Amino acid sequence: NGAICIQPCSPSFHGETSFVCEDRKWQMFTDACASLDVQSLFQSLNAPALYLFPGCCCSFISLCSLIFSTLFSCLQRISVPDFSCIIPDILSSPAIPGNIADIVELLKKISLLLSVNVDRGKMQSYSRIANHILNSSVISNWAFVKDRNASSILLDSVNLFAGKLLLRNGPESIQEHFISTKGYSVHKNTSGKSFDFSMEFNNTTNITGHVVIPEEELLKLPKTSKAISIAFPTLGAIIETSRLDPVSVNGMVLSVSLPEELRHILLTFEKVNKLENVKSQCVGWHSTERRWDNRACKMKSDNISSVVCICKHHHRTFKSFSILMSPTMLRNAVLDYITRVGLGLSIFSLVLCLIIETVVWHHVTKTEITYMRHFCLVNIATSLLVADVLFILAAIVHNTALNYKLCVAATFFLHFFYLALFFWMFTLGLLILYGLLFIFFKITRSVFIATAFFIGYGCPLVISILTVAITEPKNGYLRSGACWLNWYETKALLAFVVPALSIIVVNVVVVVVVVVKTGRSSVGEGCKSRDLSSMIRISKNVALLTPLLGLTWGFGLATIVDSRSLAFHITFALLNAFQGFFILLFGTLLDRKVLGSLQ
Repeated sequence: NGAICIQPCSPSFHGETSFVCEDRKWQMFTDACASLDVQSLFQSLNAPALYLFPGCCCSFISLCSLIFSTLFSCLQRISVPDFSCIIPDILSSPAIPGNIADIVELLKKISLLLSVNVDRGKMQSYSRIANHILNSSVISNWAFVKDRNASSILLDSVNLFAGKLLLRNGPESIQEHFISTKGYSVHKNTSGKSFDFSMEFNNTTNITGHVVIPEEELLKLPKTSKAISIAFPTLGAIIETSRLDPVSVNGMVLSVSLPEELRHILLTFEKVNKLENVKSQCVGWHSTERRWDNRACKMKSDNISSVVCICKHHHRTFKSFSILMSPTMLRNAVLDYITRVGLGLSIFSLVLCLIIETVVWHHVTKTEITYMRHFCLVNIATSLLVADVLFILAAIVHNTALNYKLCVAATFFLHFFYLALFFWMFTLGLLILYGLLFIFFKITRSVFIATAFFIGYGCPLVISILTVAITEPKNGYLRSGACWLNWYETKALLAFVVPALSIIVVNVVVVVVVVVKTGRSSVGEGCKSRDLSSMIRISKNVALLTPLLGLTWGFGLATIVDSRSLAFHITFALLNAFQGFFILLFGTLLDRKVLGSLQ
């Protein structure tokens, strides 16, 4: 598993195809095979092409380089450079992954080098080329394009080129099946301007989009300006094929090119999949970080068929917008209710637990072993209490989109304190093993406290710092849509899941050791020492607490395997949200010494 195999293309293509081994089968990973069927384009290789593509040679020439060679010859032969002479050959070439990559590179070069005086003819030719690789029938081919950023490059290139469209004879409307461009002149006396799109998504479905520039925004214009909007009904699905995040685009992608004075726009998206139990989210495409960012928009309304978003336009970062849906995100009032009530009860229980421990501390910590046990219990309760409070704060920070750095800080401390919870559980497990297996080895209180603090807080701190230091420079620390660790791009969540699951396994082993030891001691021995009785009581507490933690994460894994099962989600929410109550019940209230001290 994971092995890579690279194969050359068949004789009629150039490039290579790579395969990856999954479950003992070769699966195609990337396909860079490019077709050379468009022979009419390959007549000569002149200086402009060599300048633009210095790495190519006559014996191995990319399709894009050859197209550019002919393109420059074409532009020299015609008086109006509208690229139309290369269109028949491009449209006749198959939209296979290798050709898609070359055409994306071609469009990028045109946008960067030939976007002067973009008139209707140029825009029509450019749109026809882009339309060829935006066709709904070739969406699946994009999954095998070698450059995973190809769809993002295409979006940026089209936005750049269309933004320079000249409006010489009034409004412009250039329509292809899978890309549409509209342009208007706007000024501060305009009573609001809108762009309406109705386009084909596939052979059976049409979807609509609506862009409105509010009148109050137009009042900010100092002079007459142009407003351009581009609609892509299939680009969202294309971007989705190269993304690891399971959220999917549920409407067309709408891009705008506006004067810098205009910051806020109103967008209406018709949903492709009109499902009632799926949550929608308004997002903007962050062109620098190449990801969907929910901080660019906020939702105004959401119904079963459409979503209305208010988005902020920025000429460098946010120019394209859409709506996302997540099939794994169940919109259910029961889950929200359980989480809110459970967290409230958990925080109350943990505060009560700490108050009780403070009151009875001197009565229940007279022996070394009981001191160590309650010391661990207090730190477990403290870690979970702080983590629960941070969980609420992280949700507030995310929902209000206060600040990206604030979200990073909340995620860091949330990661740290949840890890601390598990490492203190690990410390308690080690304490039980110490009491059972090292009867004649005594550890001083000071050594125990130093060791426990190193394990309980030192290890989580190291893991948390390393996680943010490694992933944040690559913008891979946070996941999209929440103040929590990233999973799909950088697997940062493993820095929490691996230690937590490992500790659960260790605690299960501890319980097994307790069962074996207490079973042996009960055969032939009529009396038990006070320390052994104390250890059995501790073991019962851990035996109750550890399965609860294991079940929680077991159902957490179950929600990944069967993401649509409401029963798994409810069980997971119950066990997680009421964890503080379980600690109060099993760690404090069921302790006879604690109850005796309270009486």
